[in-house]
Amino acid sequence: MSPQQIQLMKLLQIPTASLEQRIKEELEMNPALEEGSEDFEENSSSDEETYAEETLREDSIEGDESSRDDELDLAEYYRDDDVADYKTRGDKYNDDEEDRQIPIKVEKSFQETLADQISMLELDERQEQIAVYIIGNMDDDGYLRRDVKAMVDDIAFSQNIETTEEEIAQILESVQSLDPAGIGARDLQECLYLQLKRKLDEPEMENNTVLKTAIRIIKEFFEQFTKKHYDRLARMVEVSNEELKEAMEIILKLNPKPGNTFSSNSGGKQYITPDFFISNSNGQLVLSLNGRNAPELRISEQYKGMMEAYDKSKTRSKDQKDAVMFIKQKIDSAKWFIDMIQQRQMTLLGTMETIMNFQKEYFLTGDETLLKPMILKDIAEITRQDISTVSRVANSKYVQTEFGTIPLKYFFSEGITTDSGEEASSREVKAILTELIEAENKKKPLSDQKLTKLLQQKGYNIARRTVAKYREMLNIPVARLRKEL
Repeated sequence: MSPQQIQLMKLLQIPTASLEQRIKEELEMNPALEEGSEDFEENSSSDEETYAEETLREDSIEGDESSRDDELDLAEYYRDDDVADYKTRGDKYNDDEEDRQIPIKVEKSFQETLADQISMLELDERQEQIAVYIIGNMDDDGYLRRDVKAMVDDIAFSQNIETTEEEIAQILESVQSLDPAGIGARDLQECLYLQLKRKLDEPEMENNTVLKTAIRIIKEFFEQFTKKHYDRLARMVEVSNEELKEAMEIILKLNPKPGNTFSSNSGGKQYITPDFFISNSNGQLVLSLNGRNAPELRISEQYKGMMEAYDKSKTRSKDQKDAVMFIKQKIDSAKWFIDMIQQRQMTLLGTMETIMNFQKEYFLTGDETLLKPMILKDIAEITRQDISTVSRVANSKYVQTEFGTIPLKYFFSEGITTDSGEEASSREVKAILTELIEAENKKKPLSDQKLTKLLQQKGYNIARRTVAKYREMLNIPVARLRKEL
């Protein structure tokens, strides 16, 4: 591919949110490129021309230098009759998203929140430093998964504090008393135990037998609990099925990731910027491009004026020629970049329009069972584009519909042949699979083999391994782990 094609492929791949930054970089690198429309007031043009003439009216050398470079046709660089060719904003853009500021929610991280609570602990200054170090080593889920021995060596090196494994364990116990309960646990079992223990310390709960049963399950029979061997667990704990069910309800309400209690634990929320908008106007689908995908770019009037002043100048020096060659290069680069942005818009709209027409029934109804099997090759053949181009358009792009903001990749899926010989989308099969699992008897959940038979009865020719694959893609556990009391 040519350098221009490579750059176009790169521009196609980046989403709307990143396009603004890419344009900003180009504006900083190329002074001949400006952001804004091509509409100017008359006095503005004359001011630019005056400035250009003064810039190029330097010490000129008459003679041989003036007779050279006449072969350069510079008129095309300052004529305004081709302005429309370089306007990047098309007809199908959406002005609703013109606010360019992305809201960022500023909050404290859970490590900072825990550090603020340290003053409530009965620790001296040295111990507080160790406590802060322990909190800083917790992961985003609120767990402390670092080896204590390694922490002893690290704190001696980084903080110049001599300590022992025993002291760190003792201070960790104090840190674990902070909110939220379960923070600072080494594993899931300890995390759940710490939360149950905190509940038991409440005056009204100290004699709660169900809570004590829950603590015993986590402390002594954690393996049976994780494998959901309920019958065996009831016998081992020596309780009835009803008492076991009550204890399980308490456990299932606990938070396995206490660090996630703080919304900013991952450094802030992520906001999705849609690249396309699809609306339903009386049964007709209307597609538009996000306004940020169609920025208004133009060639600098100042640079155009400098080219015109040079072209009309009777005396031309070598320095002037070097300057005008530099200006010409920058204007060429600016025109090329504007053209790439325009091609990006046309490719995005053309590809999305083909996807919209292909999946028209879905965009009209929002019923995912109406999604047709569609692969990259299908869209590439209709648009007469390379598969890699379609892939780049679909990558990291979102479309806002009446049914939510959806990634373009969602609409691509393989097909499964039904008994009637028709092609059914894997999305449709997954939707039916989810319905079957949601409707199952949770005391006797359906195995993959039973799910396969039910799908086959509905006319879908599908193998058990495919059902297992779809179930895993839907993050649905195996039947044994879906079992409830």
